[in-house]
Amino acid sequence: MSSFCAETAGIWKVIGYVIYVIRIAIPIIIILLGTLDLGKAVIAGEDKKIKEAQKSFLMRIVYGIAVFFVFQIVYVIFNMLGLDLNTGEPRVCWICATKPNSDECKSYVKDVDFDSSDDEINEPVITEHSKEEA
Repeated sequence: MSSFCAETAGIWKVIGYVIYVIRIAIPIIIILLGTLDLGKAVIAGEDKKIKEAQKSFLMRIVYGIAVFFVFQIVYVIFNMLGLDLNTGEPRVCWICATKPNSDECKSYVKDVDFDSSDDEINEPVITEHSKEEA
């Protein structure tokens, strides 16, 4: 009997790729938006707007750090609750969600073989009866 995580390893792998992209995109977006906000404030020349833009940029950096370290935060919380993600069934889910390119995750994902010789395409057979009806 296989486990839930082993059966759904492909889904966890896709989730891992999505999170990987998010972890790269968030810092880039933070830098771009922060630069735009600070640039607008500097061009306006008002000290109040500059301070607000700096505060906003600092908060975005904190949120970006939180997103970047979400796996570590979840891991610490699970360990504090006494749940071990390094053994048993949860290990497969954790590995595929955190490291989708790892060999261990690839061993659980079922590959689809499109070049199988068992899947022959049978062409329809045209009989004399079907030619007369056409």
